[in-house]
Amino acid sequence: MHLHILGICGTFMGGIAVLARAAGHRVTGSDANVYPPMSTQLEALGISLIEGYEPAQLDLRPDVVVVGNVMSRGKPVVERLLDSGLPYISGPQWLAENFLRGREVVAVAGTHGKTTTSAMLAWVLQDAGREPGFLIGGVPANFGVTARAGGGPFVIEADEYDTAFFDKRAKFVHYGPRHLLLTNLEYDHADIYPDLASIQRQFHHLVRTVPGGGRITWNAGDANLKTMLAMGCWTPLAGFARESAAEWRARLTVPDGSAFEVLHRDAPVGIVRWPLIGMHNVENGLAAVACAAGMGVLPAAAAAALARFAGVKRRLELRGEVGGIRVYDDFAHHPTAISLTIDGLRRQGEGGRIVAVLEPRSNTMRLGVHRDELAEALAGADRVWIYQPAGVDWNLDSVAAALGGKASVLPEVPALVAALATELEPGDRVLVMSNGGFGGLHGRLLDALRSRAP
Repeated sequence: MHLHILGICGTFMGGIAVLARAAGHRVTGSDANVYPPMSTQLEALGISLIEGYEPAQLDLRPDVVVVGNVMSRGKPVVERLLDSGLPYISGPQWLAENFLRGREVVAVAGTHGKTTTSAMLAWVLQDAGREPGFLIGGVPANFGVTARAGGGPFVIEADEYDTAFFDKRAKFVHYGPRHLLLTNLEYDHADIYPDLASIQRQFHHLVRTVPGGGRITWNAGDANLKTMLAMGCWTPLAGFARESAAEWRARLTVPDGSAFEVLHRDAPVGIVRWPLIGMHNVENGLAAVACAAGMGVLPAAAAAALARFAGVKRRLELRGEVGGIRVYDDFAHHPTAISLTIDGLRRQGEGGRIVAVLEPRSNTMRLGVHRDELAEALAGADRVWIYQPAGVDWNLDSVAAALGGKASVLPEVPALVAALATELEPGDRVLVMSNGGFGGLHGRLLDALRSRAP
């Protein structure tokens, strides 16, 4: 079968391309922004990529067109698709009908931590010899790819964003998981959800699909999840929490979170010593151990596996060091994630300034939903630079003003690189946060630092 995928370079749709190719299908696709790592991953598999969404690409006459949720009515290729009579389907529905049916599906859902926790869980299952398949919205370093078929359980990062222009349900309602891991729940995706209650309803639709013989592992310290589950639950629950009473808990043995003890009903069952830092990662790791336990993996074995977990690209990833200045890349784009990432870096206790550089790129940020929370989220940094891109309709100067003299706003990436390169000092840790490419700022900054006069 020939699949043509519209929006193929997103991590989810690119993952579907990988799985379809592994199943023996011919795969082609297009995207408005063909860029690594997905473009290189797809090209290595022999998948033909088309730049842009010109209607002529449908002259390929595929057997089915898989439509990503970046596509909308009014785009010429979408109008041509509807006029052509070609069969079309959303990515989540194609995945459910052609790949997940009959598998032991493990879905990881939540506002924060989905990618990292999914990667941790896949690695724990791999280390336990379960040969999991997975589709994850990032590149786990232990695997080097965003998706693989596998032969055992299938771990999927379950996103609450809408499915397609013709299916406005959350993507995750298609997956039919037997095991569901809920990391947390906050208001996000303001472009499609009017309030927190509307997101909670979508999460409850997901809960309704988990069978009574399955298991829901959830963050028992999250009040929004608790409210959502109170709407009705028909599946056994296993709660985890770092700071609240719960069946599964973590006890720090090192302040930065690089080591912690796993407790089950207050009894020590494993110790995690790993290269990761931050309280958010402690919680992610605890969640992975608790969920894996429900699948038959001993907690001590899961904790030992996490010691060999190598992280995920763009999650506090060190991109380079020049002259004692380290540049990190992180996907944080919500105030909670921004605050936790800064806190994790601070807990390393290595001295030197933390210089936060933020691109408010998500649709929710662009709409200004988090404008009143952003200054507090960034307050833990010693110096803050905020990029004001085109399309952000509110003035970020108010955030800088709330942070006092330690914050600046610039509207151009080259000017931001130049200012950073002039100001940075040995010992500084530069935390670049964006859910996009940020105009290649990381590489540009490292190049600028290398070219600085000694």
